[in-house]
Order: sequence, then C-alpha cells, then structure tokens
Amino acid sequence: MSGEREQAAMRHALNLARRGPRGVNPQVGAVLLTPSGDVIAEGWHHGAGTAHAEVDALSKAPADAVRGATAVVTLEPCNHTGRTGPCSEALIAAGVARVVYAIADPGHDAGGGARRLREAGVDVSAGVLADEAEDLLSGWLTVQRLGRPHITVKWAQSLDGRIAAADGSSRWITGVAARADVHRRRALADAILVGTGTVLADDPALTARGADGDLAGDQPLPVVLGRRPVPEGAAVRRHPRPFLQFDDLDAALADLRARGVQTVFVEGGPTVVGSVLRAGLADDLLVYTAPVLIGGPRLAVHDLGVDTIADALRLRTTQVEQLGDDVLIVAHPPASDHPSEGES
Repeated sequence: MSGEREQAAMRHALNLARRGPRGVNPQVGAVLLTPSGDVIAEGWHHGAGTAHAEVDALSKAPADAVRGATAVVTLEPCNHTGRTGPCSEALIAAGVARVVYAIADPGHDAGGGARRLREAGVDVSAGVLADEAEDLLSGWLTVQRLGRPHITVKWAQSLDGRIAAADGSSRWITGVAARADVHRRRALADAILVGTGTVLADDPALTARGADGDLAGDQPLPVVLGRRPVPEGAAVRRHPRPFLQFDDLDAALADLRARGVQTVFVEGGPTVVGSVLRAGLADDLLVYTAPVLIGGPRLAVHDLGVDTIADALRLRTTQVEQLGDDVLIVAHPPASDHPSEGES
C-alpha cells in the first residue's frame, strides 16, 4: 500500500475524530484499510464510556475482512483497561497486520500500545500527519503532559503596548476584523477566564459571537478569578452558561481539569496576565496590536519580575497575521514546545 493512501486515510481519521466531544478523553478517529488501500470501516470515539475509535471501527467491519488489514489511528492505541478494554489487544485479536498512528499517547496508563502491538508481530509506524494531530489534540495533550488545561493568553494593545487610555476607556483599540478573530477563537475554547478587575472595569459578557452579533453555537465556560464579588447586574451573569469564580489560579485550573476542560482562553487584565506569565503557565500568546498610540501607564502586562534584560521572557513567534489595519502576533514560550512523535 502506498504512503499516500495511508496519509489520505489519516487525514480522514482526523476529520472523524473531530466528530467526537472534547472532554476528559481525547478525540480520536480510526480507519481500517485492506492491503490494497480500500476502506473497510471507520470509527471515532463518541465520549467517555463508549468504545474507542479502533473498536468502533472494528465493530462495523466483517471479521474476515479485518485479518491482514491496516488500522490508521490518530493516536497510539491504548494499552490499558478502563471503562473499556485495551485497543491494542482488540487489534491483535482481530488479526490486524499493520497499525499506523499519528502521535504517541503520553499517558503512563494508556501508553505502551505500540510496544504491545510490536511484541505481537504487528507492523507499527508512527508520525503520519503528526503536526495535524498535535493541533487537534493540543488541549488534551497539555492536560496529559502538564496536568492542567492548555492556556492561551490574549490581549489587544496599542502600538506602544497600552490596553487603555488614562481614563480606563479601551473600546475599541482594535478594529472589526481583529475582534471577529477573537470571537472565533473564543468559540474554540472550553473556558474563558478574566479577573474581577476586568469584570468591574469592562463588564464583559465573555461570550463568543458571530459576525451578525448573534451568539455562537459553542460557548466557552465563563470563569472569574478573584475574591471581589461579581455585581448582580454584571453581563457575565447573563451568559448562557453559569459562571464559575475562584480565589486563585491554581484552584481554578484544578477544578477546570476535573470538569474535562482542555483549553482556557485568558483575557484578563494586566494583573491576571502577569500572574499567568510569571508562573510559566502560558502555552500560547495572542497579541492583537493596533496602529494607534496612547501613552500613559496602562500597560498590557504588570510586573514579570524582570530586573535585567538577560531575564526577559523570550518567546518564539509562530504566526503574524494582518487583520484589517491591525496585526496579530502568535507566540509561544519555549517551554510550551512538545515532541510530537515517538513511541511509549
């Protein structure tokens, strides 16, 4: 079978994976191919407690068609028994001859499927469309690797790094295109987090909206950080989902992880942003910069504990995008880089 057919099957498996819900378990897709590359069956993980993608695909295929087949899976088949049995054993029992997967499972319990398959004489290949799979599972992978949700920090600023004028006004520093991009990214996040200072100063709704101003179909869970009470008339209280409030960041992240939250979009003010950066918790930074000058003291980020330039937080720029008159810079701290290939 050609590598092109396996890549095409992996791309289809990634699309299948997106049909599954985000939560405690990863989104995974699987495609079963004949030795000549024809599709036998396909499947995906439908949520916690349901069959994993490989078993879902196997259940739809005639048993005699699977023997000698190739299984193309977006994540290394698991090798543990939880609510369901190990997928590695199911593939071996079905007589699959070859397994192709995109990225290794980083979990200590679930990982090791590739080794088990090889021990049983199954041909195993890793790393096919690994970057695409990493992108799909970035939030879940961060939870597995670091024990917390994937954190994206966002702010909008003037060219001179200010987020508001001296009187506190900040609407709108950036233009329509930049604000639309923010709402699109909010809709992709599981939760959106701000501090009580932002709630009291800006009264944000913390919703994701489309170009027409209507609520998007997927809404992030609103989270407020800080001890000050949220006013009864605050816009966040009218969010489609009840907001959560926590005294500190560690408690918030622990609770959100337990709820199955994989991605957190931080839109707090300079105090919250500074605390996230000082703690080394930011995986991505989105900085929307408008070609305006404001001056004054209202900087985007409060003290980071940098006393000399040698201690500056150095980032890696991965994207620069023009949005109308504004520019979006996407950057990552070096610590947020993770390997995408390998085997357990």
